[in-house]
Amino acid sequence: MKFPKVTVVLVSAALLFVVWEQTRERPGPVNASRFTNLQANPVERSVTVDWLVARIPELCEDGTGQRPGTQAHSDCVAESEARISSCRRALYDRFPSVIASETVFRDLSITAMNCLVPRSGVVE
Repeated sequence: MKFPKVTVVLVSAALLFVVWEQTRERPGPVNASRFTNLQANPVERSVTVDWLVARIPELCEDGTGQRPGTQAHSDCVAESEARISSCRRALYDRFPSVIASETVFRDLSITAMNCLVPRSGVVE
């Protein structure tokens, strides 16, 4: 019987990747101050979208006018989480990969908020 060299190499490579993935440094959490002065310090689109997705509970609180724990807020969060992948796809198709201006950041943020937490019929 022949020794399975290819299998051993592939399994070893997979194990090395898992060890590398576990030991690499994770990026810190992003806060709103990261998005100031984008011309001097541009941000990747994915970081911006991740930050907006992480704010879904706050967006739902603002959109429904209800505090966390209420049924309306919970429904809003659940519906928003169901829309994440389609909203990401739409944002990735529409906006550049590097956000380097306040105008593009504003447009991306408003588009993401409207996609994740639609507020039809609300007049302010």
